Amino acid sequence: MVSPASKDFRHKTPTDLRAILDSDSALRDKWESLTALARNEWICWMTSGKKAETRDKRLTRLQQDIGAGERRPCCWPGCPHRRESARKWIKP
Repeated sequence: MVSPASKDFRHKTPTDLRAILDSDSALRDKWESLTALARNEWICWMTSGKKAETRDKRLTRLQQDIGAGERRPCCWPGCPHRRESARKWIKP
């Protein structure tokens, strides 16, 4: 995860997501068609869950939603690491 104080809010692609993208060319093509900002939003949404169970559910949903053509995570206010107004959502 990126520090809230960091100017670079881009998240690295987690290894579990990278493995799925490497094994599924159709999903990878859809992933790569997203803007860098949209990919960052998906990564932040997926990794922001506090429990491993939540993260696993979000990874599954990410695959389903992107496979269905969704461009951004539904009902996600956006990566709190890139907007000062959303910093309240980040616990130090």
